[in-house]
Amino acid sequence: MKSNAIPIHPIRNEKDYDRAVARIGHLISAAPDTPEGDELNVLATLVDAYEAKHYLMDAPDPVVAIQFRMEQQGLTRKDLEPMIGSRARVSEVLNRKRSLTLEMVRRIVSGLGISADALIGSAKTTARNPAYPLSAHKTSPRLALTTRRKATGAGRTRKAVVS
Repeated sequence: MKSNAIPIHPIRNEKDYDRAVARIGHLISAAPDTPEGDELNVLATLVDAYEAKHYLMDAPDPVVAIQFRMEQQGLTRKDLEPMIGSRARVSEVLNRKRSLTLEMVRRIVSGLGISADALIGSAKTTARNPAYPLSAHKTSPRLALTTRRKATGAGRTRKAVVS
């Protein structure tokens, strides 16, 4: 490595992180299989590990992911109708008045190439997302109680069998 190379060590704090990022900026055009290219590779790996630990990212909002892909591909709302449903249904989804169903997610994944993870998200992410107040991960207590009664048979009266 050249004399202006920073010593390679784990990134332990923001100062180390800032120095590594600045050095990456200087090395960004380094050719592979050169000392500078190797330094760039090692620093990028260290920075990636530090960012993964210290800069957690929330899952993207499904509507934002769809709108981003629409913009990338120059699509209109009409183009979403085969994947989501009627014009009204597309409008409800894009205005966050209706959540995506599993079937919609499947069609969007195959039609737009968006990751299912980006469309579904985790239960934790979706439950705290105010854009989806009644998402698939968050049901009303009344519905949960009704479902529980059906599963356990609670609330049913049994008729005596006379032989």
